[in-house]
Amino acid sequence: MEKWNAGPAYRIETNNLTIRCYSPSDADPLAKSVLESVEHLKPWMPWAHDEPEPIETKINRLRYFRANFDLDKEYVYGIFNKDETELIGGCGLHPRVGVEAMAIGYWINVNHVKKGFGAECAGVLTKIGFEINSLKRIEIHCDPNNVASASIPRKLGFTLDAVLPKRTPNEKGELRDSMVWSIFRDQYTRSKIHGMALKAYNAIGNQIL
Repeated sequence: MEKWNAGPAYRIETNNLTIRCYSPSDADPLAKSVLESVEHLKPWMPWAHDEPEPIETKINRLRYFRANFDLDKEYVYGIFNKDETELIGGCGLHPRVGVEAMAIGYWINVNHVKKGFGAECAGVLTKIGFEINSLKRIEIHCDPNNVASASIPRKLGFTLDAVLPKRTPNEKGELRDSMVWSIFRDQYTRSKIHGMALKAYNAIGNQIL
């Protein structure tokens, strides 16, 4: 039987991190990581204002993430330390920015900020997006006041397209400005992200990158 090497990437390994598709069994470590970070996340992540939430809600959300992953609709990953004993954040490729394009989102546990993990994950998903998902454009959106988050696309070689006024609702329904950063395939091939060292595996464990 011919070896199946198709994507998407369900599991990605770097020197520092394991980034993989969520399983419902990740509900407890996800709840712990979010609860530790909830005050840190609230200014930037409207969903953090719904915390804490019942563990059953977390389980159902992770089932939903996995279903969309399997249907090639959206790719939401958990960020773990190398041996997967701790969930240190989340990231994803989200289909909300047009045809043959996706947006990268990310959050990092408060105990692991300023370690470079956000930039590493965004770089990893950029590489995966172009080389596995065959995208033509990738975007990162963030609040202009979120200096740490805005530094990531700048560091990775994304271009600031615009600061859009009153575009993103917060938890109160108030509209906030949004920075839009983008990178195209030709820019990616000339960037330092192109040479990032990683291993990526598909749903049945075959290495695809």
